[in-house]
Amino acid sequence: MKLQESRWEAVLARDARADGAFVYAVKSTGVYCRPSCPSRRPGRAQVEFFAAPAHAERAGFRPCRRCHPDGRSPSAAMADRLRRHIEDRLDEPVTLAALAAEAGTSPHRVHRMFRGATGLTPRQYADALRVGKVKAGLRDGGSVAAATYDAGYGSSSRLYERAAASFGMTPATYARGGAGVSIRFTVTPCALGRLLVAATEAGICAVRLGDSAAALEADLRREFPQARIRPDDPGLQPWVQAILDQIHGAPAVSLPLDVRATAFQRRVWEALRAIPRGQTRSYSDVARGLGRPSATRAVANACAANPVAVVVPCHRVIREDGALGGYRWGLARKQALLKGEGSPASSRPGMG
Repeated sequence: MKLQESRWEAVLARDARADGAFVYAVKSTGVYCRPSCPSRRPGRAQVEFFAAPAHAERAGFRPCRRCHPDGRSPSAAMADRLRRHIEDRLDEPVTLAALAAEAGTSPHRVHRMFRGATGLTPRQYADALRVGKVKAGLRDGGSVAAATYDAGYGSSSRLYERAAASFGMTPATYARGGAGVSIRFTVTPCALGRLLVAATEAGICAVRLGDSAAALEADLRREFPQARIRPDDPGLQPWVQAILDQIHGAPAVSLPLDVRATAFQRRVWEALRAIPRGQTRSYSDVARGLGRPSATRAVANACAANPVAVVVPCHRVIREDGALGGYRWGLARKQALLKGEGSPASSRPGMG
């Protein structure tokens, strides 16, 4: 009861400090709001409290259009619309003028709004989609030329300009399943099940967690079926031991990495590595720290794309309401990692 009373007091005071801690819903209107919402206060009998927007929506309430308690501001909604516009026209050049006409605003505002919401410029977003289509086409057995043009590139030279950052190898090599690339790997038992560590000559390219050594190896080979992939337990042992020590709660050590990412993903991963052991940050905390407060979803996507579990500690990023949120390798492993580091967030399971 005391919790309900304190929440009601925060609503009456329009206390912005309570934003993110809970939302309140009004039965008569079917709308839920932030505590600081400027709308007229309802009667207490009409109010229900929820720990998170998702809980209010499951109960049938919709987000307020004034305070946007779900984080979906008009700018974010417009960015979603522009993303769909780009996705439907990958065979056309991406211009700020065309996007501004679609959004009914200035090119400068489109650029700022889109980058704030996604962490990428419209052109970078289109390039990422095109590269993804090329990869899919190559995996399906298509030629480099066919995959290139199907993805909307006017020439193969445009694709090769982006190959190093997007593929980690040339498109032709990727099309051959990584032919010519040498990858060493090992799988070892750990407190979280099985740990796979793989590396090229340049450094660690994959750290994965799972229940089955065979499944982890198969997943690695699926990505590059023609690469020279071979076991190398002794050669990788120093790096494996450093990662095992970190799983057991030891401080991180600097390890050489050979991972490919967009510029924004790299910024996110660097921010994650700066989170002190035993502490957590929310996805929106990370976005704000990067100067992109509207890029919460892009931060979450970058966490999900992290190819080196534990080394880049995406397990230290949780939801705004304190719940664990998602984790590529399973929430039980995320909780165990946080518990091993002494984080209080380890006691908050995922909700919703």
